[in-house]
Amino acid sequence: MIKMAVVSGKGGTGKTMVSAALADLNPDSQILADCDVEAANLRLLLNAELQGQEPFYGLEAALIDQELCISCGTCFDNCRFGAISEEDGRYEVQTMHCEGCAVCELVCPEDAIKMVKVQNGELFVSKTNHGTLVHARLYPGSGTSGLLVSQVKGKAEELAENPRWMLVDGPPGTGCPLIATVSGMDAVLVVTEPSVSALHDLKRVVNVSRRFGPKIAVVINRFDLEPEICQRIRDYCEEEGLAVVGEIPFDPQVVEAVRQGLPISRCGGPASEAMKPVWDAINRELI
Repeated sequence: MIKMAVVSGKGGTGKTMVSAALADLNPDSQILADCDVEAANLRLLLNAELQGQEPFYGLEAALIDQELCISCGTCFDNCRFGAISEEDGRYEVQTMHCEGCAVCELVCPEDAIKMVKVQNGELFVSKTNHGTLVHARLYPGSGTSGLLVSQVKGKAEELAENPRWMLVDGPPGTGCPLIATVSGMDAVLVVTEPSVSALHDLKRVVNVSRRFGPKIAVVINRFDLEPEICQRIRDYCEEEGLAVVGEIPFDPQVVEAVRQGLPISRCGGPASEAMKPVWDAINRELI
């Protein structure tokens, strides 16, 4: 199975748009995974039908047994994260602020505090016309995005029935979710755009991805909006030995395709036409 992740250094470059089009253009069997667990939108462009879901448990959080608590305040004094509140002598843990360090459990003289599992999100399995899609939703404030990404990938591999491809729509940025996404990938396709911030973040995401040894290529979306910066991106890719497998022009029909919940490969127009040779170049440069 060939594992490829589509990622971007910053949000808004068109990463999910490209992922959906590639899923639509791929003639081979595939399993799909949306590892942007804080904003999983691939399902919206693939007309996904929910088949099942399960809870995701991340870090444990502290829980105070009020029957055992003597209101000594030791936990309150030792919590570095301000996760324990006090009102009228009653101490309670604010789960959203708890980092799971278990210091309060350690210092409690009455063993009134225990670490318990807390649901931090949900993992979903959906059916699409392009293959099974595994995606997730991380609850706001939860700090276990990398762990949830790993579970999304693991579930996708578990459900895979000998497909030729595993296509992953990755997260933007260079943090834990990206690291968890590109780990174990054979290829990484970076989607960028002609802006100063996008070029800066392109360099960062390439630097992080290289540490995991995949083949890396670049797609420039809306390349015709700023020719000077687009040329700087081409120059950078040439210097770094990165193949530019496609340049997608600005196309208002893309917005209409998104409104209709369709991959851009189905909408016609310049952007749609530009995506077709991207798939051929991926097979030529990355596989």
